[in-house]
Order: sequence, then C-alpha cells, then structure tokens
Amino acid sequence: MKKTLKKVTGTIAGLAVIIVLLGSVVVTNENEYKLIRQFGRVERIIDTAGVTLKLPFIQTADTLPKQILLYDLAASDVITMDKKTMLSDSYVLWRITDPLKFAQTLNSSVANAEGRIDTVVYNSVKNVISSMSQNEVISGRAGELSQAIMTNVGDSMAEYGIQLLAVETKRLDLPADNKAAVYERMISERDKIAATYTAEGQAEAQKIRNTTDREIAISISDAKAQAAAITADGEAEYMRIMAIRRRLIFIPTPGRWKRRGLL
Repeated sequence: MKKTLKKVTGTIAGLAVIIVLLGSVVVTNENEYKLIRQFGRVERIIDTAGVTLKLPFIQTADTLPKQILLYDLAASDVITMDKKTMLSDSYVLWRITDPLKFAQTLNSSVANAEGRIDTVVYNSVKNVISSMSQNEVISGRAGELSQAIMTNVGDSMAEYGIQLLAVETKRLDLPADNKAAVYERMISERDKIAATYTAEGQAEAQKIRNTTDREIAISISDAKAQAAAITADGEAEYMRIMAIRRRLIFIPTPGRWKRRGLL
C-alpha cells in the first residue's frame, strides 16, 4: 500500500514538474512577437526567434504576427471632383512595428487593427479621388493614385504601432449603369484631340514646305546669277584674247611668213 502511494505521489509530482516546465517555456518563431504579460500588464516583448522562460501560472504569453499582412478592403463607391461616381476596390499591405503600442491601443487584436486601417484608407481614397476629375482618374498612370493615397494617409497609423507599406488599387471602374455613356464621351473627346493634333501637324508641315520652297527658289536664283557672272567673265576674257590676236602683224619674207607681235 505504501509503495503504491509512493508511486502515485511520484507520478503526480512528476506531472506537476512537467506542467510547470511546460508553463515556463516560451517558444518564439521567426515571424512573430511574443508579449509576456503579468496580471494583464505587458512586462516584456520578445522579438527574436528562440526559447525563453516565464513564470508559470503568473505570466502569460500573447502572440502577434511579425510578417507583412494583407487587408482587402470592401469595394465601395467614391465621388470624383466633377461629381461622378466610381467603384474603388483596393488592398493594403501592413505590418506591426511597435507591438507594445499595438497591444495598448488595439488590445493586441488584428481585427481591431484592420478596422482602423479600413477607415483611414477609405477616407484617404475618397479624399484623393474627390480632388481629381473622372478623366484624370481613368487616364492616370499606374502608381500615381497609390502614391497619392499613401501621401494622404501619412503616418496616421504610427500611433497604433502599425506601418502601412502600400495601398494598391485592384479595380477602379465605372458603375455598370453609366459605363457605356462615359466611354462614348471619352472616345469623342479623344477624337477631337486627335483632329486638333492632325490639323496642327498639317499646318506645320505646310509651313515647312513653304519655307523649303522659298529657300530652294533663292538658291536657284543665286546659282543662276553666279552662272551668269561666270559666263560674262568668260566672254570678257574671250574678247580680250581675240583683241590681242587682232593686234598681231604678219610680215611676209622670202619663202615664208614672219610673225611679229606689236605689243
């Protein structure tokens, strides 16, 4: 009986030791933070991977994600500067940079953080698009809208220990009921712009042709004048040579002609 009691007692003591040891060990992975709490208050934060210890039954360990997180905003209507409705569908890349602030302001809740992100980003998207016309939104270059939204957000999430890395727009479209009308209007406007560019190009081409024709006419005229001057000089030289030949005297001598130049 005593032996049995000793075995039971030993077993219980062994189990108690194991439970205490298990309750003391804290394993932290590479992609997470561990918050060690004592009576609800954060005592310390573990941000490196490894194994550490805590006080069993007195201290507890909460886990927060350390990797980059994605939050997908619900598609929503936004109004442009010219009072046109558009449908915006975006997502956010974010991460926890200050786990203590995150725990104190958001109660260590990712869901609470996503609620804050949703409000801040939606308001920023609405503010940015409301400062642009519908044509500017549609024809904007890739990345410009996202950069404008990030600038509008600023560091407003820093007070929660959160950093927003990017706000990307998956879809920014027209409502189905007026999409066809808007596209037709945009095509008409583009056709007008193209016609204006064509007319300006034709006018510039005609100007270049007129200038070129004038320069060619001047060049031909100059060439003709130069040719006439050269011809006149040649004729004058010819007449001078002929005049010299006329002044030559030929004197006959027995059996032949003797020529003497009288100069």
